[in-house]
Amino acid sequence: MSCLSFFIALSLHMGLDNDYNNVHPHARCDVDNNIFGAYYNSERNISAYAGKVFSYKGTQLEVGLVTGYSGFDIAPMLRLKKDIFFIAPAYETTGNLGLVIGMEYTL
Repeated sequence: MSCLSFFIALSLHMGLDNDYNNVHPHARCDVDNNIFGAYYNSERNISAYAGKVFSYKGTQLEVGLVTGYSGFDIAPMLRLKKDIFFIAPAYETTGNLGLVIGMEYTL
């Protein structure tokens, strides 16, 4: 059995100054609550990540490390997901904080 899944996410960037990509193709492998994957990120780069999923009553918290963002070789990753909806913190190198909200569909 394969651990590989494919997704497409649509996102909205709130409270941020720059213009960001809103469509994110995504490939991921789940093994025993560990996650590994790659996606086309908001800065129009490929991001690779590894992390852990914590689940509680149908809600998942994904915590890990990710590559591919300006100003960081490796950055922290945090995403809260319920059904197809997600929310994640966002940071611009100017010090601006915001949120990314979106929907992720399995292909």
